[in-house]
Amino acid sequence: MKPLILFLSICCFSISSAQEKPNIIFLFSDDAGFADFGFQGSTEMKTPNLDKLANSGVKFTQGYVTDATCGPSRAGLITGKYQQRFGYEEINVPGYMSENSKFLADDMGLPLDQLTIGDYLKKLGYNTAMYGKWHLGNADRFHPMNRGFDEFYGFRGGARSYFGYDVASTAHHDTKMERGFGNFEEPQEYVTDALANEAISFIEKNKKNPFFIYLAFNAVHTPMEATKEDLNQFPNLTGKRKELAAMTLALDRACGRVLDKLKQLGLDKNTIIVFSNDNGGPTDKNASLNLPLSGTKSNHLEGGIRVPFLMSWPKHIQPKTTYTFPISTMDLLPTFYAAGGGNTKDLQEIDGINLMPYISGEIKERPHQTLFWKKEVRLAFREGDWKLIRFADRPAELYDLSKDITEQDDLAATNPERVKSMFKKMFEWESTLERPLWMLKRSFENYDIERMDRYRTPALIQKERPNLLKY
Repeated sequence: MKPLILFLSICCFSISSAQEKPNIIFLFSDDAGFADFGFQGSTEMKTPNLDKLANSGVKFTQGYVTDATCGPSRAGLITGKYQQRFGYEEINVPGYMSENSKFLADDMGLPLDQLTIGDYLKKLGYNTAMYGKWHLGNADRFHPMNRGFDEFYGFRGGARSYFGYDVASTAHHDTKMERGFGNFEEPQEYVTDALANEAISFIEKNKKNPFFIYLAFNAVHTPMEATKEDLNQFPNLTGKRKELAAMTLALDRACGRVLDKLKQLGLDKNTIIVFSNDNGGPTDKNASLNLPLSGTKSNHLEGGIRVPFLMSWPKHIQPKTTYTFPISTMDLLPTFYAAGGGNTKDLQEIDGINLMPYISGEIKERPHQTLFWKKEVRLAFREGDWKLIRFADRPAELYDLSKDITEQDDLAATNPERVKSMFKKMFEWESTLERPLWMLKRSFENYDIERMDRYRTPALIQKERPNLLKY
């Protein structure tokens, strides 16, 4: 009888362990401004559901992405490492690239030897789904269902309309909505709502199994398109700012519907929910605001790389918690993997850190003493609270972020030894990277610099805000 009892005990333990694995949902917005949520202090945007999420867990005040543009940022978070290590340094947009790139068009994508969050969580018994904007390669070999995801409804590229295309549309295949693999199926409703519907359906189908949903909204990326009903909620706003507010409202509503479904099914207490954004808001494109930070999408000022960042897990994270040390989206993979019962020592050459011991207070020091961001010659290096930025067209600048998050007081001239030391460490890190697999045409460097200079001073942005946001 003893072997039978032992066998039954093992079976019971395994079943119990499977049931104890937390469900995981990653809510990811696109091109949102640092300041454009209620929980970030906005009085114009209406985000009650995300505000509620912020109060239910931890808000990271120094949450970073691994790049200031869409594709590389997603490559870093989904692999848990600096994407420059495997050559994914530049955004992948067909038609904008240098012809001398190693790969072009649909051949630009996440290298096949890189494992994803989906790959790792499937090994732990998770059912996985990806909905929304992929932007990690258009070719079939890069498809989400070939990269660790059981289900997919979304589009392979970087942007598309929020309304369904006509059947006879000549839109590029990477902008068309796709169900599963190769089944192109345009939505009958606003895309943001359609993506929430898919996530809710997946939750219902998998309520008895541990699941992971990567819900990557294209909101609030251009084109600026909102429903009439949502626009009517903001009678005091005009132009793109009004459109942004309406699109943000739809984003919040979609997130709220997913959260409500979890509660309805009794899954909310043991579900990890993360909300973040892929890079800083492009103020010139969608009227987003990154205040009090300087800079925007596509540059290494704080406004380009510091993003709204929330995490909730009622079983393990105290409500209304604030975490003030720097963390990164590349920390999500090891955090999710450890929460699902995996040993982070099994992860292959990652740069991310399991955040849970830090959030709980078990570990008091910083998760990251150093962080890096690189695009061509431009590079930013954070060491503790010091940040050194190497530019393409001007001398390097040094900031103490503990005293100057707006990056207005350049301390490089008064700290030459620190600049020299940090430059050497930057180069040591840079020397470990692969050469970029594709690159933008040089002219886009000029565009990025002009955009950075335009939004370099938060005080001027605030003063000229009415004019900046009319468009």
